[in-house]
Amino acid sequence: MSPYNVSNQPGMEEGFAVIIVLLVMMAIFIGLLISVLMTWAYCRICSKAGYSWALGLLMLVPIANFVLPLYLAFSDWPLHKEMRQLKSQTPSTR
Repeated sequence: MSPYNVSNQPGMEEGFAVIIVLLVMMAIFIGLLISVLMTWAYCRICSKAGYSWALGLLMLVPIANFVLPLYLAFSDWPLHKEMRQLKSQTPSTR
């Protein structure tokens, strides 16, 4: 055996364990940060579309986070309904 074998060094296993724990903690932190940012973004999108901002909190629910973007993409937004209603009330100036 070579005297430079890594497995013969004392304390190497503990060092690898610490590195793995730190990497897992960093991955969890980044995942939580992305989840918070995406939920905030969907809250803003829902409020700008004319829905309640709280509808964006559905992004935290496991199945709803797939359904909500589809609903927003294919539904008729309250904002657009209101715009059509206002356009039909005002006479055209042309």
